[in-house]
Amino acid sequence: MTTIQFILIVIAALIILAGLFMVIRSLKRQHSGIAAREVEYDKNGIPIIPRHERNLVDEPDLDDTIAGETTIAPDRSHLSAVMEEEDSAQDHYAETTYQPEQGTYNSYEEPSSPEYNDWQTEQRRADDHEFSHIATELDGEPATERDAFSTLVSATENLMPVIDTAEEPSFTDNSPVLDKHLLAAADQDQNSPLNNATDNINITLLPRENIDQPPSVIIRGEQLLKIVDKYGLKYGAMNMFHRYENKDGTGILWFSMMGITHDGIAPFDLNTMPQTGFSGLVMFLSLPHPKALQGFDSMMSIAGLVSREINAVVMDENNQPITQDLKARLRTEVQEYRAPSR
Repeated sequence: MTTIQFILIVIAALIILAGLFMVIRSLKRQHSGIAAREVEYDKNGIPIIPRHERNLVDEPDLDDTIAGETTIAPDRSHLSAVMEEEDSAQDHYAETTYQPEQGTYNSYEEPSSPEYNDWQTEQRRADDHEFSHIATELDGEPATERDAFSTLVSATENLMPVIDTAEEPSFTDNSPVLDKHLLAAADQDQNSPLNNATDNINITLLPRENIDQPPSVIIRGEQLLKIVDKYGLKYGAMNMFHRYENKDGTGILWFSMMGITHDGIAPFDLNTMPQTGFSGLVMFLSLPHPKALQGFDSMMSIAGLVSREINAVVMDENNQPITQDLKARLRTEVQEYRAPSR
C-alpha cells in the first residue's frame, strides 16, 4: 500500500465520522423539539412552564445576542398560543355580566344612549355650579376669574386652623438650678480659708455680768440678727455668720462667728434664732489665710463694735481680756504663721 492510498483511506474515514456526527445531532434536535411541544397542565388547566422557559416568551433584548450574532432558540410558539388563549378567555369573562333573571351571561356594553349622555352633561353642569358657589363664598371672588389651583389653595387656607406662634424670649433671667452649679466653684474659692483651716485665732464676746458668775444676761436672737445685718455678716456655710471682704457678701471670707448657749458653742438655726437666747459669741479667723492680716484686723474691729452693742468684753481663748499688747502679739502670730507640714 502506497502513501497516497493510506491518506485517501484516512480522509474517507473522517468524512464518514463527520456524516455520523451530523445525523446524530439532527436526531437530537428533533427529539428536543418534540419534547418541547409537549405541554403539561395542572389540575386547574394552567400550563406548567419549566423555570428556564418562563421568560422566553418576552420580547428579545440585547442579551439574546452574543458578539453581535443572534442565537437561535428552540421553537416555543406553542407557549405563546397558550398565553393568548388565556388572555382571550379572561377578556371574554370581563366583558360578560350575569343576568339573574335569565340565568345567562350577556356581554357588557357601556351605556351610550342620548338620555345617559344628557344626564352626564347635567351632572357636570351642577357640579361646576356648586364648585363656583363654594369658592365664591370662601374667598369672595368668582371662580371663573381664577384658575383651579388658586381656588384649591384658597379653600385649603380657610380650612386649615390658624396657629398662633410666640417668640421665644431670650434667656436673661437667673435660674436657681443653673446658678447653683455656676456658683459652686466660686463659693468653694470664697470659703477656702474655712474649708482648708488647720488652725484658728479665737476671740470671745461675753456680757460683763457673765464674766465672773453664771450667765445672767442673755443676748436675744432678734437683737443679734439686727447687729449682724448692721455690720455686714452674712449667714452661710456651716450655718454660721461670716464677714467677707466686701460688706455685700462678696470677696474672700475674713472671719466667722458662732453663738454660745447653755450647751456650749453651736452654729445658728435661722428658724429658731429669733426666739433663742445666747450667753456670748465666738469669732474666729481660720488659718492659713491668703489675706490673714486683713482678716484679723477686720475681726478685731467688728468685735469691738459688737461688744459696745451688747455691753460685752472681748477676750482671748483663755478668757483673758484682750489688751493692746495682747492684740499686737496675736497680730504678730498671724503675720508669722506657717502652716504645719504634713
